[in-house]
Amino acid sequence: MRRKIAMLATAFMMLATALPLSATQAASAADDEGKRGITWGPCEEEPTVECGTLAVPIDWSKPYGATVKLALARRKATDPAARIGSLLTNPGGPGNSGVNDILRPSGFSEDVQRRFDIVGYDPRGVARSGSTTCTASVYNEMPYPVMTSQADYDKWVAFNAKLHADCRRQTGPLYDHLDSANVARDMDAIRAALGEDKLTSYGVSYGTLAQQMYAEMYPNRIRAMVLDSNMDHSLNVKGFQVTEAATVQDSFDEFVAWCERDTDCVLHGRDVKALWKGLLEKADRGELYWPGFTDRPVSAHNLLWLGVVLNEAPVWRQEAKVLLALDGGPVPDDMGNPPGNGPVGGEFAELPTAILCQDWNLSLRDYDEYADVMRASNAVAPDLRYNPMPMGDMPLCQGHQVPVNNPQHRLRYTGSTPLLVGTSKHDPDTPYAWSANVARQLGAKATLLTYEGWGHGIYGMTQCTTEAMDNYLISLTVPAQGARCPAEEPQG
Repeated sequence: MRRKIAMLATAFMMLATALPLSATQAASAADDEGKRGITWGPCEEEPTVECGTLAVPIDWSKPYGATVKLALARRKATDPAARIGSLLTNPGGPGNSGVNDILRPSGFSEDVQRRFDIVGYDPRGVARSGSTTCTASVYNEMPYPVMTSQADYDKWVAFNAKLHADCRRQTGPLYDHLDSANVARDMDAIRAALGEDKLTSYGVSYGTLAQQMYAEMYPNRIRAMVLDSNMDHSLNVKGFQVTEAATVQDSFDEFVAWCERDTDCVLHGRDVKALWKGLLEKADRGELYWPGFTDRPVSAHNLLWLGVVLNEAPVWRQEAKVLLALDGGPVPDDMGNPPGNGPVGGEFAELPTAILCQDWNLSLRDYDEYADVMRASNAVAPDLRYNPMPMGDMPLCQGHQVPVNNPQHRLRYTGSTPLLVGTSKHDPDTPYAWSANVARQLGAKATLLTYEGWGHGIYGMTQCTTEAMDNYLISLTVPAQGARCPAEEPQG
C-alpha cells in the first residue's frame, strides 16, 4: 500500500482544510464520545474475550450528527494487581480487523499480557465497523491493474466512476470519511471510553499512519506509542511506488542469497533468478497455472505477490518449494491458493483501497505519467518489476472519485513523550527508509530501533526486538538512539 508536497508550507494549509475541528475542539468531542462508554460482554466467537462497541461521529466536523459503531475486543490483564492500563493496538492493511487479532492469541509477550488490557478495534470502514461494501458484480468488472496505453487509463477512470458510486450507495455516508485522521479521532474517543488519561498504543504497518496522525493531533495525550514498520506519509506518488519497488526487490535478493548459502533450500545450486524470470514470462503469455487451479491462469501481476507475502515472515523454505512446484516440481502440502486478487463470489465485495485513496493523493494526469512511474519502478526492481500491492491499488484512486481528506505532508509532533519507531532492514512492505524518515520527521523525541534482519513487523521477531518494545511499553524505558538488534536466520 509515494512530489515532495510534504516539503511545502501549503501542505499544512491543506491539512487544516481537511481537519475542520481545532485540536481543542477535537479533543473535547472525543471526550464527549468517550463518556458514553463501552458495554463489554463475552465475544460470540471467543467467550474468553470481551467484545463491545463505541458510537463515534461519521463526520467529526459534526460531532453530534450521525454515528458509526466501532467494534472492539479486549483481553483483560492476566494480573489485575500489576495492571498498568489499556494497550490499544492498531491493525495494518488498510482493511485488517483488530477485533480478529484479539480473538486469536494476541501475540504479545506474557509480561505485556500480564500488565495491560489488550484492546483491538476494527477501524471505520473495516469489517464490523461499517465495512466499505460494494456490489460484487460491479467490483468484478475491474480492469487488469497494469496499464499499457491511454485507453487503459481512460477505462480505469470510467470504471472508478461506476465502482465508487456503487460502493458509496452500499456503504452510506461513512464512505467519504475513512481516512486515518478520522481514525485518530476515533482512537482518542476509545481512549476516553476506556478511562485512560493518556494513550498507550502499538501499531504496525498501515496502522502506524493513524498513530502518526494521533501524535500530531493529540501530542499531550500519549503515554507510550510503538510505531512498528511505518508508512511514510510525506512521499508523492512516484516516490511511494519507487521505494516500494526497491524494497520488494531487496527482499527477493535476500531470499536468493539465502538459497545460495543454505542447502535446505530445494532450489539450492540452481539459478533462482533465471527460474523466476521464466515463470514471469510464462505468466505474461497466459500459460502459467497454479497447481489444482486449471481454469484460470496466474497473471504476472498476481505472481509478483509471492515476492511480498512469502517474504513478510519470511518463509523462505516455503517460497523455494512454491517456485519449484510452479516450475513443474513436486507440489508441497502447504501450497495454498493462488496469490493476488481475483473475482469475488457472493453478492458483495469489500474495498479497503478506498481508505488508501483518502490518505494519499495518488492521482496521475494521464497514462504518460503512469508510464513514467512504472519505468522508474522497473529500474529499481529488475526481477520483481514493481510492488504489486501499491501498484495494484493505485488505479483505483484515479479520476478523483474519492476525497483525499488526509493528503501527504511531513509529520509535526510537538509533544514531550518519547516515541519508539521500529523496523527491519529488509522489509518487503514498508521500506526501512520509511521508518527512518518518520523518526527524523517526529524529531528528537523519536527513537529508531533497527532489526538487522528480514520481514515485516518486528515485534515478536526476536527476543531483542520484543524486549526493547516491552521495556518501553511497560517501564517507559527508551532504547538508546541508534539501537540495533542482530539478525537471526529465519526458521520458517
